[in-house]
Amino acid sequence: MSNLIDGNQIAGQIHAELAAKIANVKGRRPCVALVRVGEDPASISYVAKKSKVAAEIGIESRLNILPESTSQAELDALLDRLNADDTVDAILVQAPLPKHLDEQATFNRVSPQKDVDGFSFANLGKLCQEDKSAFTACTPAGILELIKRSGVETRGKRAVVIGRSLIVGKPLALLLMQKGVDATVSVCHSRSENLAAVCAEADILISAVGRPNTVTADMVKEGACVIDVGINRIPCAEKKSGYRLVGDVDFEAVAPKCSKITPVPGGVGPMTVAMLMSNTVKSFLSKTPQK
Repeated sequence: MSNLIDGNQIAGQIHAELAAKIANVKGRRPCVALVRVGEDPASISYVAKKSKVAAEIGIESRLNILPESTSQAELDALLDRLNADDTVDAILVQAPLPKHLDEQATFNRVSPQKDVDGFSFANLGKLCQEDKSAFTACTPAGILELIKRSGVETRGKRAVVIGRSLIVGKPLALLLMQKGVDATVSVCHSRSENLAAVCAEADILISAVGRPNTVTADMVKEGACVIDVGINRIPCAEKKSGYRLVGDVDFEAVAPKCSKITPVPGGVGPMTVAMLMSNTVKSFLSKTPQK
């Protein structure tokens, strides 16, 4: 399909660029510490993928696995040790955490200089100020890279973001408003009135709500760019796993109307991992003398 945005291909380009950046650096390799609490199958899969991509680029990954019963104090103690370890450039705490743990307090426990997820108040504040030293949340940063590298015009264009989460919606809206990107941004959510009408005005429509078929053909303007962030499992007897992955967008109906559209899987997902690696290299190079 000629209008398909291939996230795997673009992520591969970024991996190659990062590998080239660190290829000739003397001494130790960049290092990301991955923290997983419990045995959630999706979390196990995501962490394994991140470790694999890190190794391909030349980044060391250190996996820290804690039991489901881990207390907040025990998790905090691990993060404090990683914060103090000068050989660790980046810390990623895999979400979601078990319900008895405070996710936001955990994100804020990570040193802002190692917060490559970009979820701490320090990095979100820097993002508001358009401070280039900020670590930007990986999924929003990956979405912006997809848009830029696919040649989608943003200046003066109407961008609609469906979803207001800390992980995607809020930081993505800030990125799209930044000087140099210059989109006119609307953020919609579960309380938004006339959702379909607002979406139908978008030149760039991004859905991050985690519900299949949220975006239907009547909600999409002819020639729009549609970015589907959703990852939803629906039953499928033909699959060995018993399910298949779909996004938030009714892809078959919407794709013919789009100038550009991301698939699920193979769209935004690979970019999230690529931007985690980009932030890790950024952290490493910020304290590594360059020749």
